[in-house]
Amino acid sequence: MKKLKAIMAAILATAAVIPFTACAPKNSDTITMSTNAEFEPFEYKEKDKIVGIDVDIANKIASKAGKKLKINDVDFDSLVTELKTNKCDFVAAGMSITDDKKKNVDFSIPYFDAAQSIIVRKGSPIKSRKDLNGKKVGVQQGTTGDTYCTNQDGKNDLHVNTVRLNKGADAITDLINGKLDAVVIDDFPAQKFVSKNSDKIVKLPEALTVEHYAIAVKKGNAELLNTINGVLKDMKSSGELDKIVNKYKSSLENQ
Repeated sequence: MKKLKAIMAAILATAAVIPFTACAPKNSDTITMSTNAEFEPFEYKEKDKIVGIDVDIANKIASKAGKKLKINDVDFDSLVTELKTNKCDFVAAGMSITDDKKKNVDFSIPYFDAAQSIIVRKGSPIKSRKDLNGKKVGVQQGTTGDTYCTNQDGKNDLHVNTVRLNKGADAITDLINGKLDAVVIDDFPAQKFVSKNSDKIVKLPEALTVEHYAIAVKKGNAELLNTINGVLKDMKSSGELDKIVNKYKSSLENQ
């Protein structure tokens, strides 16, 4: 009987450990940001490190939370899923506030006003946004430019043949090689692409749209959202946010 009791006690002890292990919380010493490191100067790879405006902001958020920042680098159109499946705590990726995204995530206050720029080959007959109609236009999948050009709800006046690619750099390559008539992409990376290929492509003076970047958290995560908003407000009022943006903007212009 004693032997049976000992066996039963061992079984119960093991059973008690298993659910505890399975429900163990993720590392409480880190806070995880998901991004797409193909969007200079907001997030990009410098050797084996991800750097940029959003990374500097994210480090401030991590510091405020008393944690170490971890970064997941994924496709842009996977970022919302990262939040929904608890693979990250927040998304910082030059993400624009849109009504569609608001259905799936909660946004912080805006931290940057941006424009969707139009890039064409030198000598192109496309001189303004209205000239895009009927043309083959490349976009990065999942971005505001993608949503606007695809125009699935028919709410805007643009009707183009949209080519959706995983990376903005791939769209630029296809444009240079004559596979696309134009590329629509955020203004900062547009400046970068044009500066690197100034003999082949140009950015039109007229923007396609103007939008606002914000940081996204999982629906209902009010505690983290309040922390992020507090950090952004402090960075704005102290001028630190402007310094960070100007630092990367200057670096962009000097390359």
